[in-house]
Amino acid sequence: MKHIFTVTGMSCGHCVRAITQAVRALDPQATVQVDLDAQRVEVESQQPHTALADAIRYEGYTVVD
Repeated sequence: MKHIFTVTGMSCGHCVRAITQAVRALDPQATVQVDLDAQRVEVESQQPHTALADAIRYEGYTVVD
């Protein structure tokens, strides 16, 4: 299932890696696409939307609902 998040505070490759690793720690099979300019993160995962959002927040980013 595809989850789409608006995430603020992302600005560089480190941000992409941090978010990707956080999501994959929750779901190693997840596909993660980060668009820094659009402040958008797309995740293909069977995990609940809230759990994925919490993993991104844990890395210090703001997930806009």
